[in-house]
Amino acid sequence: MSLLVIGTLAYDTIETQAEKRVDVLGGSAMFFSVAAAAFRPVQLVAVVGKDFRPGDLDMLKRRGIDTSGVEHAEGRTFRWSGRYEADWNTRHTIETQLNVFEKFDPKIPAAMRLSKYLFLANASPVVQAKALDQVEHPAFTVLDTMNLWIEIMRPELMALLRRVDGVVLNDEEARMLTGERNLIKAASLVLGMGPRYVILKKGEHGAFLMGNDVHFSLPAYPVKKVVDPTGAGDTFAGGFMGHVAREGNIAPKTLRKAMLYGTVAASYCVEDFGVDALKNTGLGDFDVRYEELLGIVTP
Repeated sequence: MSLLVIGTLAYDTIETQAEKRVDVLGGSAMFFSVAAAAFRPVQLVAVVGKDFRPGDLDMLKRRGIDTSGVEHAEGRTFRWSGRYEADWNTRHTIETQLNVFEKFDPKIPAAMRLSKYLFLANASPVVQAKALDQVEHPAFTVLDTMNLWIEIMRPELMALLRRVDGVVLNDEEARMLTGERNLIKAASLVLGMGPRYVILKKGEHGAFLMGNDVHFSLPAYPVKKVVDPTGAGDTFAGGFMGHVAREGNIAPKTLRKAMLYGTVAASYCVEDFGVDALKNTGLGDFDVRYEELLGIVTP
């Protein structure tokens, strides 16, 4: 089934305790697309500046990603720079340059408006709502957000939550959105805001899924060496939505398996900078780690 993502393509500057990399290929829609494309073709809507490297678009096309929805605007591509502490859980944003993304008005090509599976990657709720307005009768829509939008665009976000089937949050965002410290109670409160499913990401501590028909949690895949955790959450979403779109249903069994595939996808992401590890993986690679993770969580 068709899978559409709307979000950012970006160049990141990343500092870790070991090294610093400049103009690393990233962005929410980038990580999502490269991961999801292991499962089935992906349709991508985003905006880039005149400085976006042609070879980076070529990589996406080779991955089976339809880039006809990528707009080329005057100006520079979205840029983010950050620094990670040694524990990998502490990240400091040094600078965010919205550039062409500041005036992004998503225009979804006619051929993509019939997509059945839709992921609204991190962007302002206004941009996400404009994108959702253009998709005709999606079967399953999942939304990602961040603490900034919870803080400055809460009414718009609350309205959008009533229109989607699922939402992806980290523990900080869930607590900020609900005012509840207990994550299980926070997830229950989010379900009362409209979506049928809530996915809570807990980084190295795994993730859990809650809905009226499914409760499921699992640990993170045991990665031996973390190089760069940037984009792990978007990659998780790509693996999750990729499997759901491949199966063509949202039965509880499908969603539980999708959680494992999302976790596996994220495990590859953190092993190199940007999408360098992901772009060389296929479904066979994901299947190997899926079976390994299944062995860990199955009694």
